[in-house]
Amino acid sequence: MKKYNLVLFLFVFAFAQSEAQTTFQIALLKYNGGGDWYANPTSLTNLIDFCNKNLKTSIKKDYATVDVGSAEIFNYPFVHLTGHGNVIFNNQEALNLRNYLLAGGFLHISDNYGIDKYLRPQMKKVFPELDFVLLPFDFPIYHQKFSFQNGLPKIHEHDGTPPEGYGLLWEGRLVCFYDYECDLGDGWEDPDVHKDSPEKRLKALQMGANILQYVFTR
Repeated sequence: MKKYNLVLFLFVFAFAQSEAQTTFQIALLKYNGGGDWYANPTSLTNLIDFCNKNLKTSIKKDYATVDVGSAEIFNYPFVHLTGHGNVIFNNQEALNLRNYLLAGGFLHISDNYGIDKYLRPQMKKVFPELDFVLLPFDFPIYHQKFSFQNGLPKIHEHDGTPPEGYGLLWEGRLVCFYDYECDLGDGWEDPDVHKDSPEKRLKALQMGANILQYVFTR
């Protein structure tokens, strides 16, 4: 096992086992293909602030940006991918992301509307043997600090369909959570960006906090 894999394992284990205020950083995933990986520039900052206040985490207030094919991805226990358009992973990038997830890392994908048809084939490159599965409402990610009895909250209306939370499960472990027809990332943005109601924005932040709490205590 490569050294950085072991470091990531130990990092996640230490966080889950200790209440010590270890400062760490999460990252936004940069990909090729022309899609707007940089969408929702204020979302992660607001989610970090919400988690630090409500979960008593100690996440660095400034998130990192990391290329999907970079070894630097192993420095971040949680990476977030979003956008509206095309996503392309080359073979090296797909393998790098796979190794990261198998080593204990976690990927959250938020469909910002339009990414789905591009994303799914690329994630098949990462895990050819896995399919996204629709997670039931009693799955633990919906019942952390905050409880969502009916699964994902509906943040933005797109095609009039209900929000759905999908997962990739490797040997029983959730390595990727994908919110579809929900748009959590938009809900995390500054209030004046999308003019969401305070109640809707709070639900988005609470669900985001659940994701992070699940990742670091699973």
